[in-house]
Amino acid sequence: MSALNKTARMMVSNRRGILAADESIGTMSSRLEKVGVEPTAESRRVYRELIVTTPRLSASISGIILADETFRQKLSDGRTFPEYLADLGILAGIKVDTGAKPLAGAPDEKIAEGLDGLRERVAEYARLGATFAKWRAVITIGDKLPSERAVRANVHALARYAGLCQEGGVVPIVEPEVLMDGTHSLAQCQQVTTSVLASLFEELDLMQVQLDGIVLKPNMVVAGAGCPEQPSVTDVARATVDTLRKTVPASVPGIAFLSGGQDPETATMHLAAMQNLDPLPWELTYSFGRALVGPALETWRGDTDKWVAAQQVLSERAVANASAR
Repeated sequence: MSALNKTARMMVSNRRGILAADESIGTMSSRLEKVGVEPTAESRRVYRELIVTTPRLSASISGIILADETFRQKLSDGRTFPEYLADLGILAGIKVDTGAKPLAGAPDEKIAEGLDGLRERVAEYARLGATFAKWRAVITIGDKLPSERAVRANVHALARYAGLCQEGGVVPIVEPEVLMDGTHSLAQCQQVTTSVLASLFEELDLMQVQLDGIVLKPNMVVAGAGCPEQPSVTDVARATVDTLRKTVPASVPGIAFLSGGQDPETATMHLAAMQNLDPLPWELTYSFGRALVGPALETWRGDTDKWVAAQQVLSERAVANASAR
């Protein structure tokens, strides 16, 4: 078993999942403002400290994805976030894309950037304690969207990123997210997700990425948030698993779903329903952000007296998702 494969399996095994706490400074600041917290570097640090110091978190969480700012910050006890997580037995991950920007010649579509200098950044993050990384590509469903140009550009970037991570000894989380924004149906989402994943694995093969040393982080196959006909939990589970069977090689150790804006309870129900289907060749787990930490942020709101209550809410959500596996 290679070191990459061993780490990838640790990320998805023993009913644990991956917590995404890698919001950009702008996104995190906006969320803090919405709950009445001044969006400073210190308030962002304190909020992330609340998350990682939640009691018994390691029982449900195998790894936490951090943003660059948090990765370099320290907890109140003087340890860096990666050092603290390592002491807990939780793997430290790092978001390495620099955000989605407008794609030239493709109106209303975006491309994730950040490949320039990535080899050197991966090497630095590995020295600082990162064992895995994340790159998120976003695909929009709309009128004549996604274009082949947008799909190809994004999966090519994902494959190049994955190769650079593995070269540096870091496991890549490969995240092609088909957004749930819009009025598209479940069938449309399934068609687009199938096409995106098929293109992705073609590119990964072309770049000779070691498939047993990655973790796939796809969207669940759901109808658009504005679709008048919302599918049942069983329909989502079946459509998602059928899509994965058609596109994902068995050598991939695990699939860690993003929540994609689903409410916490619904995302957990979808994950649980998939576990009840026919045996699958990969581990199915979760890599949730808002669906895990959103309720904790709403509870905390910058109030030190609500610190324990906020951690309890986060712990309950983590345990619920672990139980869904």
